Parts: sequence; structure tokens; C-alpha cells
Amino acid sequence: MSNQNVENPFVQPGHDHASCISAALNGAEAVCARRGGRLTPLRRRVLELVWRSHQPMGAYDLLALLQDERGRVAPPTVYRTLDFLCAQGLVHRLDSLQAFIGCGHAGGDDDGGGDGQHPAHFLICQGCGVAVEVCDGQLDGAINHLAGRTGFAIADETIELRGRCADCQN
Repeated sequence: MSNQNVENPFVQPGHDHASCISAALNGAEAVCARRGGRLTPLRRRVLELVWRSHQPMGAYDLLALLQDERGRVAPPTVYRTLDFLCAQGLVHRLDSLQAFIGCGHAGGDDDGGGDGQHPAHFLICQGCGVAVEVCDGQLDGAINHLAGRTGFAIADETIELRGRCADCQN
């Protein structure tokens, strides 16, 4: 599903985070061009800030970083920007953390609606704070089977699993 080659920092020794940022920004340009969206300089910068690490970032954390760079920035500006990035499937909102994380599968298969949304499953380390989006066809199949069996129509799917990564367990 991924077309960005974003590495999983839980399992990649010597993880090159710069390549994640580069892949995310290049992928975002392509996604926006394909969908007719505009990746303005502010949208691009917010996306870059979200991708600074694999730790989810709150809107007010982003606001503070932008204000350090640009002076006064209004909170609605950040929220509108995040809404755009979410709608394009470039970032996900993690409801339990009230934070945002870059989508490692932006521009890949979506739900067929062409809006970039797709089922999102995250492993969130309670030790280091890293969150990783994972794709698993068996999990997708099990969820779809359950929904079909019960006659339930899934409108949005985000699963957040908390625990400890291998490094934090040691």
C-alpha cells in the first residue's frame, strides 16, 4: 500500500529519519498534484514539522514551533492546515493523544472515495512516545469480516494500540 518507502523505526537499526521526511514531502507534492490540492508553503512546513519525529505532535506544539519561526500565528490557521493535511491523507489524528502523526502510506490505496483516507492502525510506545502506522491485510480482513457479519458499515477506522517497543522493553 505504501509508495513512500517510509521505514519502521521500531525495526530498522540506524533508522534514517531524514529519508522519512523527504519521502513524506515528495509524496505530499505528488498526492496534492494528483488530487488538485495545493501544498502551500505553510501546509508543507506544518507537514515537515509533523514529520520531525515519529512522535505524535499536538496542534499547540505545532503552533508554538510556527510562532517561533514566523511570529504571530493564529490557532485556527494551524487547525485549518491540519484539516487539509488530514483530508488529503497526509497526516492522521490520534484521538486518544489529541495529536497528529504523518501518514506513512499517503497516496496509497484508500477507501475508494479518492480522499486519501484509509484504515489506520498504530502501535504507540508508552516509553519513548514513538507511534508507527502499520498495515496488515489479515487485520483488515478480520475487521471487514466482523463488520459484514454484523451488518455494520464502517465510516472511519483508526486503531491505536499502546505498549512498549522492543528498545523500551530492554
